[in-house]
Amino acid sequence: MEETKYTTGYTDDHAKSGLDAVFPAIETWRNQFAAYEILIDDPEFTSVCPKTSLPDFGVLTIRYMPRETCLELKSLKEYLFCYRNLGIFQENIANQVLNDVVKATNPVWAEVKGDFRPRGGISTVVTARYPRTEEMR
Repeated sequence: MEETKYTTGYTDDHAKSGLDAVFPAIETWRNQFAAYEILIDDPEFTSVCPKTSLPDFGVLTIRYMPRETCLELKSLKEYLFCYRNLGIFQENIANQVLNDVVKATNPVWAEVKGDFRPRGGISTVVTARYPRTEEMR
């Protein structure tokens, strides 16, 4: 299989950077109610660009409807702190956090939104949603 050539200088290794990191499990606690939404935001989220090693700053928002368990916030904070020095693309952050939230809580639905501050005059907003459907691909 021929590797795709990109003109930006980014490689497939850059694209996959950070996805093999071992993150701590996110702890949960037993939910007592049905059919409500939880909104959590991290207004000082940081990570690192895997190509330039420059810091990325943004607001990370997690919205979900719990089933049987809810995210324990101190544990979530420790989990998110792992991204601080991790070289990972912003798009991968939203998707990785979503995967880990779903793994921890099995929610009815969930959404992770990364609103990243401008770098070079361009800001990025990445939204990943669960359940993921074929229509979304």
